[in-house]
Amino acid sequence: MSADTQLTRVQRDDLRTVAAMIVPASDAYKVPGADDPTIQADMLATLGRDTKLVAAALDHLARLAGRPLAELDAARRDAVAQEFRAAGGVPAATLVRVVLQCYYRDDRVLGSLGLEPRAPFPKGHVLPDGDWSLLDRVKARGGSLRRAP
Repeated sequence: MSADTQLTRVQRDDLRTVAAMIVPASDAYKVPGADDPTIQADMLATLGRDTKLVAAALDHLARLAGRPLAELDAARRDAVAQEFRAAGGVPAATLVRVVLQCYYRDDRVLGSLGLEPRAPFPKGHVLPDGDWSLLDRVKARGGSLRRAP
């Protein structure tokens, strides 16, 4: 069963609303918001094991709002979002993660970041060398894990 049949219409409307709050569209960068229909379809299609936590987060938002979040004006939505951030816990973190992961795998968004819209493997992505000295304290502690046989 897909997430679009597991989430109610009200929950889907609220998901679209909160997604737009997390990542609004940008004319300056020519990218859609996370409420874009293509990005929303990706979210609903790939929720999978996160469906229950996302539904719980959306229900929590609606309880704080006293009605569906999508029905509130922008100022009231922002106030509810502030309250939700303070007390949303794991469901809130899951909701934000789902929105961001779907947003940042959209080809239009990747293109705006100068990234080739493709999977990272098998070609991989080149990362700049970091400061390996940051691990010196960890190395100095010695092995605290058991060695593999």
